[in-house]
Amino acid sequence: MKPNPMRKIPLARLLSLGAAAVLAGCSMAPTYERPVAPIATDWPGLRLSTSLASVPPAASAAVRTVSAADIEWQSFFSDTRLRLLIDAALRNNRDLRIAALNIEQARAQFQIRRADQFPTVGASATGTRQPAASGNGSISSVYTAGLAMTSYEIDFFGRVASLKDAALAQYLATEEGRKTTQISLIATVANTYLSLLADEELLAITEQTLATREESFKLSRLRFDNGITSELDLRQAESLAEAARISRAQLQRQRAQDENLLTLLVGQPLSGELAAALPRGQALADAPLMVDVPAGLPSDLLTKRPDIRQAEQQLLAANANIGAARAAFFPRISLTASAGSVSTHLSGLFESGSYGWTLAPQLFLPLFDAGRNRAGLDSANVNRDIAVAQYEKAIQTAFREVADALAGRATLGEQLRAQQAQADAEGVRFKLSDLRYQNGIASQLDLLDAQRSVFAARQAVVQTRLLQLQNQVTLYKTLGGGWKEPAATP
Repeated sequence: MKPNPMRKIPLARLLSLGAAAVLAGCSMAPTYERPVAPIATDWPGLRLSTSLASVPPAASAAVRTVSAADIEWQSFFSDTRLRLLIDAALRNNRDLRIAALNIEQARAQFQIRRADQFPTVGASATGTRQPAASGNGSISSVYTAGLAMTSYEIDFFGRVASLKDAALAQYLATEEGRKTTQISLIATVANTYLSLLADEELLAITEQTLATREESFKLSRLRFDNGITSELDLRQAESLAEAARISRAQLQRQRAQDENLLTLLVGQPLSGELAAALPRGQALADAPLMVDVPAGLPSDLLTKRPDIRQAEQQLLAANANIGAARAAFFPRISLTASAGSVSTHLSGLFESGSYGWTLAPQLFLPLFDAGRNRAGLDSANVNRDIAVAQYEKAIQTAFREVADALAGRATLGEQLRAQQAQADAEGVRFKLSDLRYQNGIASQLDLLDAQRSVFAARQAVVQTRLLQLQNQVTLYKTLGGGWKEPAATP
């Protein structure tokens, strides 16, 4: 660097020229076109009427005008205890916390890429001592201090801008991923809570059945001791009583496991008000109703489901990376500049007249790289094709999930009605069999078979009701509901 007062160019002007060059740059990224959704225009399978009979008329009229994604989870779930558990899970669940931290990481990566579009200016001070060119053994010294800009790439062909666009798309995809995690968390908490309700009801049925079978076993033993019945009848009654005990032990274990799962989902021990929110001795049939949601059109999934929007953002990132790979074939221009004081003596570094500057543009045009740039472009194109396939698969998966939930909504109501009718019939059959047995008309085998059938039928009613309620939660989830938060009250 040599002092040259005749060629003073302000550093600000150099930066302005560089910025103008960047703005004049072009993008090599292909024009993005959203792939055609590989799904039908309407829901397949059973096209039965999705009755809203379980929803009050006012609520039914309200939900027909909005989509599931527009219904906040606080409005969808009317059970206050369940809302308390979901709120605790949203505050403490570790998977959701990791998803939020991933957003912060992606945001930082985007900010790094965005900063690459601007020059980096910093204070610098250098000192150089080397043998003089005269060869007389003397040492020449040069000391500089001032502002410096190092290796700033002038983005004529949009390479840096494409990398920034890719980072932005990845950041937005991460945000959609957090919404997907929240939707899954809410649905899992709700389904686990409903399973606990079912566990409680099944345990109550099992306890009642066990008490009845133990009483039958006592009567059978009494009749056997008095020589009225054979040992075969006694052992059959004993077997049924032990079967009820087996069911009770299985249900107690299932309830404990469901509570453990709920503890994991909530992210903290279930104590205090959370322990009070756990169902104890309550029936699944007494669970508050959930809002029924309209299915809408399959095309609505493209904008309502965060996982589909996440796949599309990843496709946009892959598309932008193609632009960066294409730009690698073109010249890369970088600029290094500095301005400040320069002197051959350290003591005179800041004296008057010591101002100097350097400007060192560099152009690099790849001529031979053993196919590196071509392979980079091929890789970017393949990654884009993979992203397209993943996007289409996300749409097809969402379509299948909603179609399955709609099929469940159309059939589970009728199944539950028939299951309840069967349980009622088996209950009457058991009473009649017991009456006939007490009067010596029917055998004990008929009575025991009736006991077995009514127990199985009552269990099936609870299990079917659980499927119906969980199907409502699943439909809400698959339609993209659960990530929207209510607007804050001013």
